[in-house]
Amino acid sequence: MRNLHGNTHGLKPNQLRRLEKLYQRRIPPRQILTPEFARQLSELSHETNRQIGALIDRKGYVEYVIVGDARRIELPDFKRVRVAGDRFRGLRCVHTHLRGEDLTRDDLTDLALLRLDLMAAIDVDEGTGLPGVVRAAHLLPSTAEHLDSNGTARSFGFLDAHVASQLDVDFLALMEALESEMARNRRAWRRSAKGDRAILVNVSMGQIADAEDSMAELRELAQSAGVVVLDEIIQRRAQIDARTVLGKGKLDELLIRAMQLGVDIIIFDRELQAAQVRSISDATDLKVIDRSQLILDIFAQRAQSHEGKIQVELAQLKYILPRLVLGQNSAFSRLAGGIGGRGPGETKLETDRRRVRDRIHRLEKELSSQAKRREQRRKERLRHQVPTISIVGYTNAGKSTLLNALTASEVLAESRMFATLDPTTRRLRLPREREVIINDTVGFIRDLPPDLLEAFRSTLEEISGSRLLIHVVDAANPRWQQQIGSVDRILTQLQFDQIPRLLVLNKSDLVDRATLDSMVRYVSLESGTEPLAISANDRRSLSPLLQRIDELLAQDAGRSDHVYAVQPRSPLAPPPYK
Repeated sequence: MRNLHGNTHGLKPNQLRRLEKLYQRRIPPRQILTPEFARQLSELSHETNRQIGALIDRKGYVEYVIVGDARRIELPDFKRVRVAGDRFRGLRCVHTHLRGEDLTRDDLTDLALLRLDLMAAIDVDEGTGLPGVVRAAHLLPSTAEHLDSNGTARSFGFLDAHVASQLDVDFLALMEALESEMARNRRAWRRSAKGDRAILVNVSMGQIADAEDSMAELRELAQSAGVVVLDEIIQRRAQIDARTVLGKGKLDELLIRAMQLGVDIIIFDRELQAAQVRSISDATDLKVIDRSQLILDIFAQRAQSHEGKIQVELAQLKYILPRLVLGQNSAFSRLAGGIGGRGPGETKLETDRRRVRDRIHRLEKELSSQAKRREQRRKERLRHQVPTISIVGYTNAGKSTLLNALTASEVLAESRMFATLDPTTRRLRLPREREVIINDTVGFIRDLPPDLLEAFRSTLEEISGSRLLIHVVDAANPRWQQQIGSVDRILTQLQFDQIPRLLVLNKSDLVDRATLDSMVRYVSLESGTEPLAISANDRRSLSPLLQRIDELLAQDAGRSDHVYAVQPRSPLAPPPYK
């Protein structure tokens, strides 16, 4: 039998013939279904005690007949047949319900994931087997007109329940109106959005407040990468799903929302395993990336110097290498054959891995030679006994703006994450006529990908010869305490934690006086050293900073630059923040 889907085991020959006759029925295009067709489905369903359904095209012809069990039907898998974001599939599903229930979650999920025109369920009378009311639903475009009382976009529109003879909806007119509205929305998004459209996803086993803070940072990262964030989903779970991260219900919700909004990419606020990426991609047909990939992409966009580009490529290759696996359409037995490649040869996957390893080796050698040249320049500065100061801190804390204000430079300074990747060195004259070298460094971030930190280690070694670190903190950021802790952990990881530090609360002009005083007291109690409150945009607030730098360097004048790597912590250095 053509296009018969489901389990027909146990059906009698006459029942199979009646299923075959369903293909001979034609529904008038503007009707959802006819009373005769509803009766034919209902009687078959009652007689077999199974749900029976049909997929009908817009011309009214039956394309598929589906046989389920007493509780549900299982539709054919059309997920690999792509449908434009402003159109439906051109098929409506009409099936029976044996227990008088409303449209189920499975019904609505199938409606959304398969982008069906309509999902309709016919009630079957338990005693007579005659058709009862028909309940139907369709997808809704994401517009202000389709918001619920809480301001949340509704995914589905429901038709009034009627018996088949009283369904007076013009089906074709309804579809044309919905698709026109979706097309208008998509055109508007394309005009307003200059980048990929994304949904952000956070799955956490911790406190919801921590998840919200992490999601806020992921949103900033996405916006810095030029991604247009259309929605955010947070789920708190007792245990992360090993296959799809999210639970099944939440994954279905994510897929429905992604299709409704027409997103291009899903970004997870955690590092994903290769198998998890494949599982979610297979389910959504969308690009799926994790937090580490997003940060790597930002670095790739920002890198300007030759060395910076090498470092980013190296980090990307190290991230990709363990995730190189066979794609769904790859053949593991495909060999790199031809002249010189006879015999067992290598699989395509092994060849790719070998090429990546070779490229990593070449990039590491090139970075090593760059590091030697930088070390030579550091020794030259030491020979002239010019002290070095490095500005460190969380990304977007205002480090480059501070460097520009102190040295009258014009280093790129933007209010976005990782605006600075390539280290910048300038000369600065202090109040006591002491001349110093001041470095602007790449910003740090929570859970910085290890491969990225390793790739930028040679650049960050500029910090190692510093006599003083100026730790710049964004005082206006509500997560400033966590950011201090993240920077401290990275400095410890890089073994720079024994270099004296001066903590500076930047953007103090954006914080009220009482809050700023509270922050100063907190840092003083935690570190034993009072921080300075400044605004890098206000040169008048920088005089105390220059004075403090001068004093600290004068107190520490007897120490050599390399001491901090091997000696106990300097009395100038605060202990790590809690």
